[in-house]
Amino acid sequence: MPPFGVVQAIAGVRHTRGTPPAVIEAEPHAWVAVALGDLTWAEALASGAIRASGERTELGDLLPLA
Repeated sequence: MPPFGVVQAIAGVRHTRGTPPAVIEAEPHAWVAVALGDLTWAEALASGAIRASGERTELGDLLPLA
């Protein structure tokens, strides 16, 4: 099943094929909660609401957006 969307939010290594070196997966409601500050990045990772692996996937310093 395809994702709702794919975005490169932070500059990183160039990727052309296969599994990218950094992947963050989130349900839409979890991403919105973190972006708005209703849930911290650390809480989202600990609960499994957001899954992150690879380089440059620590976004705690960049969130919430507002």
